[in-house]
Amino acid sequence: MLAYILNLVTLISINAILAITLNFIMGYAGIYSMAHAVFFGVGAYVAAYFALHFSGLFFLAVPVAMLVTAALSLILALPALRVRGEYFVAASLGLQVLGVTVFAEWKSFTGGLGGIIGIPPADLFGHVLSDPEEYALLAVSCFVVVLLIIAQLSRSSFGRSLKAIRDSESAASACGKNVAFIKTLSVVVSSALAAIAGAVYAFYLGFINVESFTLNTSVLLMAMVIIGGTGTLLGPVVGTLLLMLLPSAFSYMSFLPSTEIGAVQQIAYGAAMVLLMIFRPSGLVGAHRNKAAR
Repeated sequence: MLAYILNLVTLISINAILAITLNFIMGYAGIYSMAHAVFFGVGAYVAAYFALHFSGLFFLAVPVAMLVTAALSLILALPALRVRGEYFVAASLGLQVLGVTVFAEWKSFTGGLGGIIGIPPADLFGHVLSDPEEYALLAVSCFVVVLLIIAQLSRSSFGRSLKAIRDSESAASACGKNVAFIKTLSVVVSSALAAIAGAVYAFYLGFINVESFTLNTSVLLMAMVIIGGTGTLLGPVVGTLLLMLLPSAFSYMSFLPSTEIGAVQQIAYGAAMVLLMIFRPSGLVGAHRNKAAR
């Protein structure tokens, strides 16, 4: 039971990092991306490759993964950010499909559909992590660090510029804001921080393949942000807890056939999204924030 709880804590922390980094561009900049799982995957693959061929030092692998992911996101964001709204959603969807195809076909780097196996455990200053408790602590620590970074950025002048662009790009541009630069930088920061989750994920499992970085993952992350509340600091965390704990709750319902649990989970996700859009369109935390503001 303890091992199950620790595994859940680790996976919740990883997904919470992804949700809050996606919210950084969705909630603060108004950039709805369907390709966040690609940057999660790039971070995981780069960290795994670095650990296998160079060093398992966690504090070396993570910066490398962040730099590569940031550079790749910059290359992909520059042409995609030329469009707005639903056009960017379509462009990011194309990036997601392209990324999954590369992950599946670039066998020399990603291992193809078979993935990468035998990833060495994370090395923290000479201490090799081996226990689930240590990985849970590492994942939670990374989550706290990323949360603090996002909180600081959202309160800075950069964060205020993002909110101005979200509300009206034309007005922000008229006030002298370099809209293209700010939007591009926000995507780079979001992707680089998402790479931290990818690195932790790769070291924790010791195995990764393309199945973890598909469109389904991007959709799930977007659902976490929307359900919790976009543009809030804790909203994505609440959404992550809800969507990660819900499957666990269903697995303990003995009256449900084991073969039907997956279908019931999907129905629950869909029903939750529909009900929230009707009764709390700003999300769980967003609705509370708006009520307090009124």
